[in-house]
Amino acid sequence: MQEVRNAVDQAVCEVSTRYDFKDTGSTIELAGPQINLHSSSEDRMKALVLVVEEKLVKRQVSLKALEFGTLEPAAKGTVRQSVTLRVGIDQDRARKINRFLKDLGLKGVSSQTQGDQLRVSGKKKDDLQAAIAALKAEDFGIPLQFTNFRD
Repeated sequence: MQEVRNAVDQAVCEVSTRYDFKDTGSTIELAGPQINLHSSSEDRMKALVLVVEEKLVKRQVSLKALEFGTLEPAAKGTVRQSVTLRVGIDQDRARKINRFLKDLGLKGVSSQTQGDQLRVSGKKKDDLQAAIAALKAEDFGIPLQFTNFRD
């Protein structure tokens, strides 16, 4: 979340100094796990989204973690859009990943869901590395992070 906050701050700074955003009333604000975008027209909104995406990519935040809401008309002909940040793994995707790991057929590798995380354990380091490589190769629609790998 710190990197997201830094990226949003950089995007706000860039929007305030760019000539093409002058007098458009374009704003970006971070409210918890949601980024609220507000602009004068749909074209300016597309440019605003590009600025935010660019800053997030520079901060190594995956764009798969973003879920864009619909473009809504607001007061005085302006438009707004909310972007939700997906944090953790929801139950459906956790089941999908569990099924994928079981279908791999790696001996001694098991997985279990713990809240919004998925814990994969195994006896051999090579089996775990094979599971990580297979998970990285498959696209589940969310960014995957691998932590707590012990030697």
